[in-house]
Amino acid sequence: MLDKYRGSLVGGAVGDALGYAVEFYSERQIFSEYGKNGITEYALKNGKALISDDTQMTMFTATALLDGITRGKLRGIMGDFSTYMAFEYQGWYLTQTANYPVDIEENYAKYSWVMNLPEMFSHRAPGNTCLSALAAGGKGTIEKPINNSKGCGGIMRVAPIGLYFSEGKMDIASIDKIGAECAAITHGHELGYIPAAALVHMVSLLSHNNDITLLEAVTSSVRTMQQIFNRAKYIDDFVELIELAVKLSQSGGSDLDNIHKLGEGWVAEETLAIAVYCSLRYQDDFDKAVCTAVNHNGDSDSTGAVCGNILGAYLGYNATPQKFKTNLEFHDVLLTLADDLYNDCQMSEYSDNYDKVWLDKYVHKTYGKRG
Repeated sequence: MLDKYRGSLVGGAVGDALGYAVEFYSERQIFSEYGKNGITEYALKNGKALISDDTQMTMFTATALLDGITRGKLRGIMGDFSTYMAFEYQGWYLTQTANYPVDIEENYAKYSWVMNLPEMFSHRAPGNTCLSALAAGGKGTIEKPINNSKGCGGIMRVAPIGLYFSEGKMDIASIDKIGAECAAITHGHELGYIPAAALVHMVSLLSHNNDITLLEAVTSSVRTMQQIFNRAKYIDDFVELIELAVKLSQSGGSDLDNIHKLGEGWVAEETLAIAVYCSLRYQDDFDKAVCTAVNHNGDSDSTGAVCGNILGAYLGYNATPQKFKTNLEFHDVLLTLADDLYNDCQMSEYSDNYDKVWLDKYVHKTYGKRG
């Protein structure tokens, strides 16, 4: 299963980095610059395939989960997971609005140990909704929406929730709701958080089961969303779009024509629909799937990231081509986070032996600090 955890986190970053280079390109620009197949290799900057805000926020989601879990195990008490996520997203907000290092209450890394990495302070086209919501306090909930946005800034960061939680730890509907609550911190429209819950559902099933098919995971996700959000105004719109993605993945139409029927991916339901389409269409070919997911007019890095999250959880890290692992920014950090999500905190308030490295990451937040 560890291979699937690594596959999903790294896979998401692969799709993100590949698509980030063409995020604001039209199809004409993409195919003019990169040829008839579009971008299929990284566009390196100073030898690195740069990730965007999608992967940055995904990393903060992972550390928020592990910070909360660690507190609960060591102190016997913890808050809601969304509380930790809302807090640590304020740390991400600082990385996009301040320079490294940040002097904030004496220790800027109180939010997350990944803030000890200077590269994390690179501004990578952060989403306006995330920035404005976090500037306003970032305390949105499903019950009290912070705005009416359904942009993809909520869905693109939630994969670690599906990786950490399995049905052995919690029932699947409760897992999915954590994904929705995570997205609702910054995105208040139903279609801003329902797709996030659906992605968490898929990633959880795929990363913890070797005998489930990709189509079964997608179908289960749609069915469960209908149950959880049965009173939601836009649930039928969501279901229709994902069902269309499934249908198109089994059709003979061209990829671009099919993607155009699903949208451009700037809003969350379209992001998921395009990612589902590409994952199902090329479910045994990670390379082809993520390349298809980024070569279109829309939000290429987010559709690529979510496709990578899904197919990475299904196929695993070893199925990711080496060309996408080499030179990927934060590759080793992502492996560390995947391993920590898999291994979990093994200490408790009654422990005699403590894991210093784990404490440095998820209690003291000093891990990786330079100087």
